[in-house]
Amino acid sequence: MCILRKRFALSILLFFSSFFGFSQDKSAYNALSIPLELKSNANAIIRYENKVVEIVSKDEIKVVSKRVTTVLNKYGNRHINAVQFYDKHTKIEKMIAYIYDEFGNEIKKVKERDFKDVSAVSQISIYEDDRVKYLDYTPLNYPYTVEYNYEVIYKNTAFFPNWLPINDYYLSTQHSEFKIVNNASIELKTKKENFEFYPITEVSDNHFIASNIEGIKQESYTPGLNSIVPRFRVALKAFNMLGVEGINNNWSDFGKWMYDRLLTGTDNIPQTTINEVKQLTSGVDDKIERAKLVYKYMQDKTRYISIQVGIGGWKPMIAEEVDALGYSDCKGLSNYTKALLEAVNVPSYYTVIYGGRSIRHIDSEFSAIQGNHVILCIPDEEENIFLECTSQTNPFGFIAGFTDDRTALLVKPEGGEIVHTKIYSAEDNLQETTADIILNDTGGFEADVVVETTGFQYHLHEGLENETQRDQQLHYKEYWDNINNLSIEKIALENDKENIVYSEKVKLSSSSYASKSGNRLILQPNMFNKVSKIPTRYTDRKLDFKIDRSFKDTDEFIIQLPQSFQLEVMSEGKSIESKFGSYQFKLEAIGENQIKYTRTYTLLKGAYDKEEYKAFRDFRKQIVKYDKTKIVLVKT
Repeated sequence: MCILRKRFALSILLFFSSFFGFSQDKSAYNALSIPLELKSNANAIIRYENKVVEIVSKDEIKVVSKRVTTVLNKYGNRHINAVQFYDKHTKIEKMIAYIYDEFGNEIKKVKERDFKDVSAVSQISIYEDDRVKYLDYTPLNYPYTVEYNYEVIYKNTAFFPNWLPINDYYLSTQHSEFKIVNNASIELKTKKENFEFYPITEVSDNHFIASNIEGIKQESYTPGLNSIVPRFRVALKAFNMLGVEGINNNWSDFGKWMYDRLLTGTDNIPQTTINEVKQLTSGVDDKIERAKLVYKYMQDKTRYISIQVGIGGWKPMIAEEVDALGYSDCKGLSNYTKALLEAVNVPSYYTVIYGGRSIRHIDSEFSAIQGNHVILCIPDEEENIFLECTSQTNPFGFIAGFTDDRTALLVKPEGGEIVHTKIYSAEDNLQETTADIILNDTGGFEADVVVETTGFQYHLHEGLENETQRDQQLHYKEYWDNINNLSIEKIALENDKENIVYSEKVKLSSSSYASKSGNRLILQPNMFNKVSKIPTRYTDRKLDFKIDRSFKDTDEFIIQLPQSFQLEVMSEGKSIESKFGSYQFKLEAIGENQIKYTRTYTLLKGAYDKEEYKAFRDFRKQIVKYDKTKIVLVKT
């Protein structure tokens, strides 16, 4: 999927710090002097960071920074951050690094000319107009320390550096200082987040010091790191994006600027294309049905390629070029689809959002450059319809798994508007598994299994039909890895994009599923949808936790027992109710020598206090236990 590049390099870099009163004596770089509590849960420690951001004018920002980082092990190497992105609008005035051994002795000096200098084109981009210089150093021993100094002038003030004194797990900060010098007297928008939970001193307006922040250990189900760590966010109310001036008092202003200066004039398409989509939708009165036809037309005609050029990487390729070339990035494809829809009188809005499996919101309270992706919104009386324009396979209006359940910015002619994308409920994110199973007297079985999924669970399964037969076989052997000696005999897959249902029909067998004990067979009736993992146990959990999405699983398995065996022991079932969801299973004898196993498991989304984690873990632990329920058959 398309990821909008934040062209202001500091929005990509990990931010720098310095401990208060840091001695300029190089002996202070001795790794042995680091307090023990900062080494706990840390792969690296930011020893010294001092960043000063000078606002020269609405057209220019200068950043002067010094960062000293001690790396304790190989996992801490990435925290050095001796890297600088640049282009024709970014001038590097100074860039130098010093490397010290464990005892603070200098072992290497790296001048700017010695930094690696390469194109910043990513693997998913056909073209970007950035370059990057970075320190390429392979340590011989740990720990070691890197001092990195730079001075950079930016001619793009739409992207303003935020302050994150700690921005990753397993990273400690001894001292971090951030200061804004506003020589242009431009009015700022600022926002402090999570300051109250950390040792941060406000020296003056826009001047902060953080001291002795211990590393954060990553824990299961932790929400996004940005919701945990301290952050100071800044934006100029009057800014310049590479020659395009803007006003940013609120989201309405910001959205109108985007529409007027980034989108206007980019949506022209050839008359031949207009005629094609009009002919395609001729006689179709319903606007949503017309939109479906146009969306399929776009999917068949284009493909996604990242192209990060234009104004800050934020201005879309003009629709006429997309039409001619047949490819673009998320911005260009969304803008092109918008133009196609306009040709058949279906209104839509260019929509900026954070895309990703983890749910991240556009901050509705802080207007600024945000988001990493663009989709399209078709307003509808019942519910807004959102289109993922980078996918050649997505069903119309389907966004589960990448842009669902989060705030986004609609870019309208009259201004920006914050909206929330579709929330998929547990009933929307459904998986139904049914199976007819014939058990033989040696413990093996044959089965016909059907799995149908919708919503987020559809997202997890769809695409399997495009895999090779070998990869499909491997998928099911991994998916049902609780079954020994599994043999996949036949696979039939159907992707119903109209109803957004994914159907999998699998014929399979196992030569040894049930275990034998004398004249008895012992088997677990839940063969095809077993929860086997219990969430990690913490004796003293530090962080709150979050379940991003609800889902519901329903299972019904009919097991034909061998004629030479009869049922000896079988549970009637269990039921669990919890604030986190519910779980029920039931076993019953039906017909002649048949057993029916039914199961329903619902997990509910929500944000929870850390004190509730034990109850959540106990809920899941019980499910794992009951999914292993056994029945005993005895030979007659």
